[in-house]
Amino acid sequence: MDLPDRTVEDLLRELAPQVIGVLSRRFGDFATAEDAVQEALLAAATQWPDEGLPDNPRGWLIQVAYRRMIELVRAETARRDREERAARREPGDRRAAPAADEPPADRDDTLTLLFLCCHPSLTTPSAIALTLRAVGGLSTAEIARAFLVPEATMAQRISRAKQRIRDSGLPFRLPEPADRAARLSAVLHVLYLIFTEGHTASLGADLRRVDLAEEAIRLAREMHRLLPDDSEVAGLLALMLLTDARADARTGPSGELIPLAEQDRSRWDPAAIAEGTALVTTAMARGPVGPYQLQAAVAALHDEAPSAAATDWPQILALYGVLERLTGSPVVALNRAVATAMVHGPAAGLDALAAPAADPRLAGSHRLDAARAHLHEMAGDRDAAVAHYRSAAAHTTSRREQEYLLMRAARLATAPPNPPPPPR
Repeated sequence: MDLPDRTVEDLLRELAPQVIGVLSRRFGDFATAEDAVQEALLAAATQWPDEGLPDNPRGWLIQVAYRRMIELVRAETARRDREERAARREPGDRRAAPAADEPPADRDDTLTLLFLCCHPSLTTPSAIALTLRAVGGLSTAEIARAFLVPEATMAQRISRAKQRIRDSGLPFRLPEPADRAARLSAVLHVLYLIFTEGHTASLGADLRRVDLAEEAIRLAREMHRLLPDDSEVAGLLALMLLTDARADARTGPSGELIPLAEQDRSRWDPAAIAEGTALVTTAMARGPVGPYQLQAAVAALHDEAPSAAATDWPQILALYGVLERLTGSPVVALNRAVATAMVHGPAAGLDALAAPAADPRLAGSHRLDAARAHLHEMAGDRDAAVAHYRSAAAHTTSRREQEYLLMRAARLATAPPNPPPPPR
């Protein structure tokens, strides 16, 4: 049976973490297991479209990867033997790698892989790349394209990340309860960053990187399936769903950015909104309340409003106040300032921008200028709004955001002057 390439690709991405988990658990060597599975995936991607799916695709991958793993382990053992004999200048018995007639029993190791890929010794970019490769099933070339770096650079990054894990001697198992909470926080942070980059690409001509956004949602679903009682896992999945529900309405016919207030809400995904709202409602009732739940609650208020004018800004402002106290994030403070303007007027919003404007973490960010431009436009100060829109456009690396900001500046700069106030 012939299959479309996309069907094979989706299936391989789904099966990749399962097969890596089987081999990592059997051999205790994640780095080599990941290499073996990548070769099995390449073989499947080459053979399956022409030959059709095997009766048991997962079993096929395990067998092929298992045989390759044995070859790699034996080659490594022989190399070490040669080095040891050369060092001792004496013969030695050649040790064979452990083997088994059958691969280990069926088991889902996705959660273990997620934690392993977010090892504390890895930098955030390395953890993201390794997560997309080992858990997301993306090829090195796909990850390199997503982050706009040469494939060789990404291959080195992934290789170094695997070597760090190998050197750490970390066993292939879930963290102990004592440090699971800290490791879980790192896992959720990596998934959040992957989704954020997919939702609004930091570089390139497209506003979104659909593959990254979809992969982050898939992995968050897996986390929620494996940890259904964790409120922040549910909150992160809810946040992704509620945000991604607006994706189709965020761009116009030519790919141009459409701001939230101007979007056609009939194009929003009602099923995703319903699922996300239910998730965050249950999570917040169960507690404890964390940052992802609070952000999801804000997204739900936007999604449930029948129009931009009907948005419950007082409640959004209150949620941002709690979120700012909880995180101390300057980006949250920026969002709270905008919400302040929507509730108390643009002058109050501009006053609220003073604190995030002084935060060095926002230095060079286009977000601050974009917020100032929006609030000055609300206040009727066109010259200030135009200047800040242009400054924001100069600092963003997203082409679609840059085009939108310049368009706003141009519209304001060429608009007829405001009529004078009526005489009293």
